[in-house]
Amino acid sequence: MVKNNTNITVKNYKKTGIIAAIVLVVAILGIWAIASMNREVSVDKAIAEVSTEAVSGADMRIAVIRMDAVQTDAEALKNLRSQRESFEKKLRDELTSEQKALEKEKAEIEKSQDVLSPDALQRRVADYQRRVASLQRNLSERAQSIEESYQKSLADLQTKHLDPIIEGIIAKKNLSLVIDGRFARTGTSVENLDITADVVKSLNKKVSSVKMATPKGF
Repeated sequence: MVKNNTNITVKNYKKTGIIAAIVLVVAILGIWAIASMNREVSVDKAIAEVSTEAVSGADMRIAVIRMDAVQTDAEALKNLRSQRESFEKKLRDELTSEQKALEKEKAEIEKSQDVLSPDALQRRVADYQRRVASLQRNLSERAQSIEESYQKSLADLQTKHLDPIIEGIIAKKNLSLVIDGRFARTGTSVENLDITADVVKSLNKKVSSVKMATPKGF
């Protein structure tokens, strides 16, 4: 009985031809490949090639930088914030002026309701609404432009001045690791751990001001 089944299989291959046989083999290989991809390994196997070497405590030289203090105390960053605030003040002053003009026009429209024809009144209201929408769009775009210009200047300052200062201090002190002090908890008795003052002092010596690019619309 088994022999007959085998003969039937062979005959079927002869009928379908070599292409069918290849398709069958490819399908089997495909299933095997998928099964291999889905197979998970243990954590031990996953980290088998990771070296056991690590820095020992005696070799570590660690420092912290409080970046919030750098941003607050560094002269160049103070100057950059001052420039941004100046552009923001110009925008607020312009908004106040435009608001007064629009309020005056709104009052005039309300007074002319009994004088103007319905069509004329509708046109004046539509024009007023267009002015309001245009002002909102203009102010929003310019406020965004101020922020974009500030962030670009901030990034340039960090790349050209702050990062080289920090890297120089790391090299001079032969530090192994520098941590942002905002996310670290340190004891008060550890000496020479906080290099924030060194960073601020060195940055102030290197650069005291950075020109912020004029935002669009100013």
